[in-house]
Amino acid sequence: MKHGLNQALDLCVARTAALVQRHPKRLTAIIAALLVGGTGATFAVANFAPDASDLPVRTVVESVQSERLAAPQLPIAALAMRLYRSEVTRSSDTADTLLKRLGVTDPSAAAYLRTDAATQSAVLGRAGRNVTAEVSERQALLKLSVRWSPTDDGTFQRLTVEKTASGFHTQVETAPLVANTQVAGGVIQSSLFAATDDARVPDTVATQVAEIFSGDIDFHRALRKGDRFSVVYETLEADGEPLRAGRVLSAEFVNAGKVFQAMWFKDPANAGKGGYYTLAGESLRRAFLASPLEFSRVTSGFKMRFHPILQTWRAHLGVDYAAATGTPVRSVGDGVVDFAGVQNGFGNVVMVKHRNNQTTVYAHLSRIHVKKGQSVSQGQNIGAVGATGWATGPHLHFEFRVNGVHRDPLTIARQSEAIPVSAAAKPAFAKAAHNVRAQLASAAHWIPGSAE
Repeated sequence: MKHGLNQALDLCVARTAALVQRHPKRLTAIIAALLVGGTGATFAVANFAPDASDLPVRTVVESVQSERLAAPQLPIAALAMRLYRSEVTRSSDTADTLLKRLGVTDPSAAAYLRTDAATQSAVLGRAGRNVTAEVSERQALLKLSVRWSPTDDGTFQRLTVEKTASGFHTQVETAPLVANTQVAGGVIQSSLFAATDDARVPDTVATQVAEIFSGDIDFHRALRKGDRFSVVYETLEADGEPLRAGRVLSAEFVNAGKVFQAMWFKDPANAGKGGYYTLAGESLRRAFLASPLEFSRVTSGFKMRFHPILQTWRAHLGVDYAAATGTPVRSVGDGVVDFAGVQNGFGNVVMVKHRNNQTTVYAHLSRIHVKKGQSVSQGQNIGAVGATGWATGPHLHFEFRVNGVHRDPLTIARQSEAIPVSAAAKPAFAKAAHNVRAQLASAAHWIPGSAE
């Protein structure tokens, strides 16, 4: 009986040992779980797992095939350094002078440009066209790109001269301009153009600003040192490069402490035509312009002066604008030519009669472009600056008369009526004006230019 029990115990131990050898980790986890979940009794458990030093060690060696690095697909020439340089063409440019300014030393390229009809017609001798050269590290021409906008139809021309395996090849294409927005500002130290040059504002934009506020500010004689401007305008880009300036979208001008603001808006009631308005909705197109010239230097204002010929002090009942002979003179308002010819000290003179017994006088002209009885519109060219009559040099003498009494032209221009935006367009205008106020506020924070 005892012998049989011993045999049964030996068999049980043998089977348990075999089980531990087959599943050492699983049994260890089961025992640990039992110990954790027990009633608090402490058990000493023997480690049934075999010793690690007794386990057999086997070395496995496998060969690994590494992928070959892909050979470069581009030719070595394409990996060489390429240099880029941009310039603006000049009217005196030849193939050699243009390439020299672009840093190109390539006789074959110069010879090609001299004989290429498209390049001769569109590039050489044409001023103000953007040109970019792509050059090799040996200063050989790889590609020449020229961009310009010959018309105001929203497109530009692109001429490309590219070096190919068979030689140079020229292609001319037409592509659309892309409009972008530019913000700028400046402070007047001497003149509007000096300030806009310092602020890198194009001349065409400066001219637009002066025209926009021409009914309120005489830019020839009313500017003050410290006056400031902010402007938001379009830039028309070709292939990501600014090609020329577009329309002024909004502007602010502070003259002698008084703030003038303007924005471009299309009023559906005005046949869909756009115009400039104050942010309160008043049209900036006044009945009269403040000046008959776009730009010049004023030599004598509306005041008493010492007459240079008569050598006496007497009232100067007009404004003198110094300008080169031939400078266009424009009518400041709609009207009918009342006189066109020679008249004593005025020399060649044009007198335009406007409504409400108002008359403007343009004297010392070198040429007269209108006749008596002819209707003229605001801004129309009626003659050219000269030195005829009693004049010591080329200039325009300008007068404004109301019922025969001389008046200050700038005062009359500011008092002329303004047409408001239509009632139907007021909601759209108010929304646009809100955005413009934010734009101009942002522009005012730009570092202003200074012009000494």
